[in-house]
Amino acid sequence: MKVLALNGSPNKEGNTWHAIKMVTAELEKENIEIEIIHVGNKIIRGCTACGQCAKNKNEQCVLPGDEVNGWIQKMKQADGIIFGSPVHYAAMAGTMKSFMDRAFYVAGVNDGLLRHKVGAAVVAVRRSGGLPTFDQLNNFILYSEMLIPTSNYWNVIHGTRPGEVIQDEEGVQIMRVLGKNMAWLLKLVKYGRGTVVEPEREAKQFMSFIH
Repeated sequence: MKVLALNGSPNKEGNTWHAIKMVTAELEKENIEIEIIHVGNKIIRGCTACGQCAKNKNEQCVLPGDEVNGWIQKMKQADGIIFGSPVHYAAMAGTMKSFMDRAFYVAGVNDGLLRHKVGAAVVAVRRSGGLPTFDQLNNFILYSEMLIPTSNYWNVIHGTRPGEVIQDEEGVQIMRVLGKNMAWLLKLVKYGRGTVVEPEREAKQFMSFIH
């Protein structure tokens, strides 16, 4: 099994990275392969709502010049995905948002590429805004019918300077428990497939409340 972790922080080895590493340390104990991609230091244009990915259905965004399409394929191949972000004005980092807007839309219009993969969000914050950011990340995961492992609290860890999150004892436990539960859920999905019948994917219904 393989888990892909996407680091949405501009800092390669800042507190978001440390949070991700706490989770992946538990996964590695269960012989789960890990790949961490640094998204937050890239230049990524936001979705332009052109609709071409829905028309082409080739698992690609038509916007050129960045690594988004390669990352989409890595997400497709992974069994589980960790989405990590720092907090910028009580929200996820802008580059991470641009990436997720595009990647999740492509995944959705291509037969739900991420459906029933295991997905978890982790947030690193100095003081406030962690829960709104956690909710924002989870909105993508929930919409895509991914499966979410839990911890014993919300997946938010606190620190300012790189590495300070290690001093947040409760936050460290949260990440550790998340990693253990994520490994367990990945195994349930892997060994349950073929034994427990998977529900068929329903075509999305869209409705406007303006008549």
